[in-house]
Amino acid sequence: MIRKIGLLLVGLMFSSVVLSAGECISYTQQGNRVTFNSKDGSKLSLTICSSSVVKVWFDQAGTFIRNNESFAVVNEQLEEIEGISVNEEPACYEIFTSKLRIRVNKNPMQLQIFDKWQKLVFSDFKERGHVADSTAVKAYKVLRGDENFFGLGEKTGPLNRRGRSYKMWNSDRPCYSVSEDPLAKSIPFFMSSYRYGIFLDNTYKTEFKFGTESDEYYSFEAPDGAFVYYFIFGKDYKDIQQQYIALTGKPIMPPKWALGFAQCRGLYTKEAQALDIAAEFRKRQIPCDIIYQDIGWTQNLQDFEWRKGNYTDPKGMLSKLADQGFKMIVSQDPVVSQRDNPQWVEADKLGYFVKDARTGKSYDMPWPWGGNCGVVDFTIPEVADWWGSYQQKPVNDGISGFWTDMGEPAWSNEEDVDRLYMKHHIGMHNEIHNVYGLTWDKVVKEQFEKHNPNKRIFQMTRSAYAGLQRYTFGWTNDSGNGNNVLEGWRQLENQVAVGISAGLGGIPFWTTDISGYCGDITDYAAMGELYTRWMQFGIFCPLSRAHHEGDNAVEPWMFGDVVEKNSKQAIELKYQLFPYLYTYSRKAHDSGLPITRGLFMEYPDDEQATKVDDQFLFGRELLIAPVLKKGERVKRVYLPDGEWIDFNDKKTVYLGGQTIAYRAPLGVTPIFVKKASIIPMMPVMQYIHEQKDYPLLVHIFPNYEDESASFELYEDDGENQDYLKDIYSKTRFVCTTVAGGYTTTITPEDKGFKQSDKREIVLIYHLEEKPTTVIVDGKTTRNITWDDATKECRVSVSDKRTPIEISLK
Repeated sequence: MIRKIGLLLVGLMFSSVVLSAGECISYTQQGNRVTFNSKDGSKLSLTICSSSVVKVWFDQAGTFIRNNESFAVVNEQLEEIEGISVNEEPACYEIFTSKLRIRVNKNPMQLQIFDKWQKLVFSDFKERGHVADSTAVKAYKVLRGDENFFGLGEKTGPLNRRGRSYKMWNSDRPCYSVSEDPLAKSIPFFMSSYRYGIFLDNTYKTEFKFGTESDEYYSFEAPDGAFVYYFIFGKDYKDIQQQYIALTGKPIMPPKWALGFAQCRGLYTKEAQALDIAAEFRKRQIPCDIIYQDIGWTQNLQDFEWRKGNYTDPKGMLSKLADQGFKMIVSQDPVVSQRDNPQWVEADKLGYFVKDARTGKSYDMPWPWGGNCGVVDFTIPEVADWWGSYQQKPVNDGISGFWTDMGEPAWSNEEDVDRLYMKHHIGMHNEIHNVYGLTWDKVVKEQFEKHNPNKRIFQMTRSAYAGLQRYTFGWTNDSGNGNNVLEGWRQLENQVAVGISAGLGGIPFWTTDISGYCGDITDYAAMGELYTRWMQFGIFCPLSRAHHEGDNAVEPWMFGDVVEKNSKQAIELKYQLFPYLYTYSRKAHDSGLPITRGLFMEYPDDEQATKVDDQFLFGRELLIAPVLKKGERVKRVYLPDGEWIDFNDKKTVYLGGQTIAYRAPLGVTPIFVKKASIIPMMPVMQYIHEQKDYPLLVHIFPNYEDESASFELYEDDGENQDYLKDIYSKTRFVCTTVAGGYTTTITPEDKGFKQSDKREIVLIYHLEEKPTTVIVDGKTTRNITWDDATKECRVSVSDKRTPIEISLK
């Protein structure tokens, strides 16, 4: 009897699920939006944003009311859509675009999307496509046996999300493990190997379960709020991501110096210390552009006043640093300390703090530093100018930007349920939590630009939501092993996947904390190997910052001569690659494509590439395989299809489609360049563009006969916002292999900018034999050198910003 009752209950439960899908009985249409009406009162709205993007909105109540408009989507009309029509069939309704066939089955209501060849791409799982329970909605989708998933921004674990579940709830998780979830950013966007992406535009604590409940379906859900998601169809991952960026906005470009090396420490909070560290970098000739100041630089949180006793002449300090080519970045927290702080009294009186829904007063937030604080409510319109005036004070002194820290706000993790009583101007905390950091970063950027017109902001953030790329850059939170700093190898290894995934979330400009943030360093000699390998990986993060907690120094010279030598060599390579990196920075702005890319992104049909989590492509041409294991001196490297040249010696060639064993002693990072590539570089400088008229070093790895290698170099001022007006310089290099030699063309295009009037372009050909004749613009030249050991031929030409043709025979 007990068993029969149990089966009856299960049957009733399943029946409720079936009933929740409803029967579709009619539809209405308004322009490119079609709303399907269910017998139970629920409605499914489909808005055709483009021929390949569909906005899906399921509403159990059928009202389509949302508390706030999207924080992420800034452009929903991706194409001009005309003539959308609905074909009604006995069992379904169908909508056609040039790329999709969209079907809504009638009974039960079921959404299915096919490509134009009638192949099923995306489908509700049986009758359980959208299941509502009070304010919550859960969507079940068909899971194919060979389907893989990538995305969700900064998440730990493997890049392929299949078989795992994830939450979106911005969390302060210092020293997070390699499987901990959630972390500090919430980017509910993922891509499927079946050539579609899903962006769930809901700011509540959403969850994603990629086959953890069944082999037949995966699901995503939200506990409250409008259940809106965008289906994005594309020819490959890059196409899908570009459409996601079109929806949520282009990434801002960092100032050029942001792509140099940066040094930080938890207790970088003193004037004399900053000057001493800067002087030591220059003395040791280790390139560096940025010195950070952490949270203790302020007199009070967050009054933007220099701490008395720590700083005696801030303007003088910043002037001295500038004379040496350094920029200073200071931290911000989104709170104001109550303790002896007139700013707190001011903000409380103005009503600028988040309120406690129980009392109507400013919420009393415990804070790790400065005692209890008020949480600034950046959703109040008047707060922007108030905050902007405060943050401008150190900018006027000479600082160059901010890192916005603790923006969850900190100590508002899942277990901290009291924070749910926080009431923001535009909603309760359960809705605003994940976008709190985003609203702050928006104010920081817009106010910076208001006070400093046509100047690029540097802003690097920890906590944010989808769309953050419009305002800020990122770093991958407080990584490392806090229990034993020497055992941080697994955390280092997972930082590669976390960083790649950050790029998939629309964050092309990011850094790890080089050395790992967590753990006391008591034995610098023992830490040397881990530091070296973290540095060798970290310099290939688009932004590169060494940082550690407390007063644990992580300057390269702290670890001994060998570590310093190897770290200096790694940092110098970053500077040499600046022209290449900056070109990809512009590509990231234009397309949203990450600079550090998982192998699967460029090689989506390579089954092995989808399994690689510890390597990445740096742009399209360079493959980086950092050493990530203690004691490892031979790294197993997977090379995708094609031919790959050892970038360290620039002549050893490996056939792709295989795993090779590559010798990597402590001073070596395995780096490979794809055959038929051109890599622009520059000489080592102590800070970015220390020399304006530096020679441009263009490494050419020729293609086979009758085929070409090409690269289009991008340059601009690097500090103003003229790039938004398409004021820039481009130089296109094309090297074609012909019978008996090579023909190279250099084609400049200056649109209101040029790097230099008097630089040299040095073409460095990597060849098998020495050319007998070199002709520049029809004239034989002797301005060449040949190195028989490296098999390099160097041809130097003056960059007069006119077309040049070079022939090697």
